[in-house]
Amino acid sequence: MKKNINIAIVGLGQIGNHLFNELKTKKKDIELKTEKKINLIALSAKNKNKKRKFKINKKIFFKNPLDIIRNLNVDILFEVVGKSDGISKKIVETALKNKIHVITPNKALIAKHGDYLSKIAEKNKVNLEFEASVAGGIPILRTIKESLATNKINKVYGILNGTCNYILSEMEKNADTFSNVLKKAKLLGYAEPLNPKLDLNGYDAFAKVRILSSLSFHKKISNNKCLMEGIESIEYKDIDIASQLNYRIKLLGITELIGNRLFERVHPCLVKKDTYIGNVNGVMNAVIVNGKPIGESILQGEGAGPGPTSSALMSDLLSILRGNIKYPFGLPHKKRKKANVYNVNLYSNSLYMRLEVKDKPGVLSQITKLLAKRKISVERLIQMPDHKRKTASIVIITHKANEYNAQRCINSLKSNKNILKNPILIRLL
Repeated sequence: MKKNINIAIVGLGQIGNHLFNELKTKKKDIELKTEKKINLIALSAKNKNKKRKFKINKKIFFKNPLDIIRNLNVDILFEVVGKSDGISKKIVETALKNKIHVITPNKALIAKHGDYLSKIAEKNKVNLEFEASVAGGIPILRTIKESLATNKINKVYGILNGTCNYILSEMEKNADTFSNVLKKAKLLGYAEPLNPKLDLNGYDAFAKVRILSSLSFHKKISNNKCLMEGIESIEYKDIDIASQLNYRIKLLGITELIGNRLFERVHPCLVKKDTYIGNVNGVMNAVIVNGKPIGESILQGEGAGPGPTSSALMSDLLSILRGNIKYPFGLPHKKRKKANVYNVNLYSNSLYMRLEVKDKPGVLSQITKLLAKRKISVERLIQMPDHKRKTASIVIITHKANEYNAQRCINSLKSNKNILKNPILIRLL
């Protein structure tokens, strides 16, 4: 690689701005560590005149990012727009085809088009780097690709969304409602101010799970329909009851091989308070890798925000500057096979169910009969009557039940007129 390296940034939101400043302030440090001089020769964003935290040189600003590739000699391009399609895909695809290295934190893009884009990168002998797409500043992807390269990984799981972890932690800490804590998260910049849905419904964590699966198990990125639930229906009442039972509620992303079949899922879990994962709070992320011969490896750190994300982007940059041309997913595209998919209906787990019911004779009997009919046995049952309202909360912890029976049971409970709200179901880890 030549000594002078030309760099472009496409996208100047929170992360793009922070990255821009990092590249400017750490120029000498980068040269010291890589013996390469970086030159920021192009920027692109929707609005040239938008007020930004750092002053940008408008002479190198391009309204159409594709003009950067057409008109300039760029060596490395950062894509920080963040869309799964549209200009994000177009700019990455075009850059790779023009033998330009690409670095992106865009998990939606990689989870959807990673196989296609990695094939282009390999063909043109350039890097497609996306360390920042999973768990922010935690170097989990490089750890799996390089440090654990000879291990046979069978399971990866953890807290992959800082927004959800912050909300659940704050609800517990302050005995507060979901809506109140969400407002606070928006003010602090932990949740998207206009539409935080993709964080809250589990989609953000699920895109990361798909990337982890592909890297860990040397498979193509899966596109099968999977178990994905968010935290929108969790109430403080559930957090309080879980605490009394010595559990905490965490949104977990989990991927594992069961009988050589891939099982990916994102959903809230009840985890024991004395476990490692049960004590990762606030905006922190944590990823646990199970493999042979390494056993269990744990990485923890800040998973969101411009600081941790920029740290991962800079790590990718230094890797390229040092001349490390690598397969984006650790193996050549043609050697990564399509995953066989595990049947989610066979998944068996203990369950937490909370039912808000009319407090009258026969209701509990109806519920237990329905559970028995669906082959779900009760390990523990708690009744909390509200005499004023003539209602009761019934909490049931079950023995292991398969997903098919659990879902059929929940659907039947929903249609019972004595049950006042949709039942809450949370799986135990």
